[in-house]
Amino acid sequence: MKTLTLTLAISAALASPLADAHGNKHQGGIQADSNNAVRSAFDIVHAKVSAKGNVATFHMGVKGAAGGAKPALNGKLGGAEAYAYVWPTSINAYEVGFDKDAGILALAVASHPDFDDTPLFDENNDNDTGNDGGVWHSHWVVLVPDERCGPGALTVKDIPEGSNPRLPATWPGLPILLDSPGWDPVLEGDTVEIKVPFASADVLSGVSYDGVTAGLRVNANIHAPLFCVVDVMDVASGDLSLPGKI
Repeated sequence: MKTLTLTLAISAALASPLADAHGNKHQGGIQADSNNAVRSAFDIVHAKVSAKGNVATFHMGVKGAAGGAKPALNGKLGGAEAYAYVWPTSINAYEVGFDKDAGILALAVASHPDFDDTPLFDENNDNDTGNDGGVWHSHWVVLVPDERCGPGALTVKDIPEGSNPRLPATWPGLPILLDSPGWDPVLEGDTVEIKVPFASADVLSGVSYDGVTAGLRVNANIHAPLFCVVDVMDVASGDLSLPGKI
């Protein structure tokens, strides 16, 4: 009887939604080979974007502990570094509040302890909204090629002085196409996940995506280009071809 009871208990546990979610959390999407040359916290093994109605779940699995490494303090904005888990997508930037066809729209989960670019939110819950840039938080960014950042490099698109581009309501005021929507990422074990609502489920139809881990840096003289992608640590597809499909 004890053996039967134990067997039934194990079977029930394996059949539970929690066990199934844990066992299958890295299924589907883009499967990536581990690379020992990449720091384990940023060594992508899986990237996936799924949708339920108008809500998309952005998921990334890494070899090590997600969020287990953060940039060192620089002490000033010029030269400040950021680390990010990034999902480049084929979603038109217009759908989240920027101009149409502004560039590559990507969702990013970022940490950068030298500056705070989420002025509406208090991520560390200390009643100060200006001191928590080092806490992992979410952004929409519009990426474009910019050789000033290096051969073949990308930058978060600058807003030229005097121009008046379309911007989301939660744009943080920096002169770049970046939004700080305030969605909380969940970093647990080897996984980064964040849920994102859209105005309509139609926005997500046929969307392509990829997964990237990267280091970014503020220009030392805080001048255009302001925020460059200086270190692509890993790319889920290997070639940024956005092979994933929602």
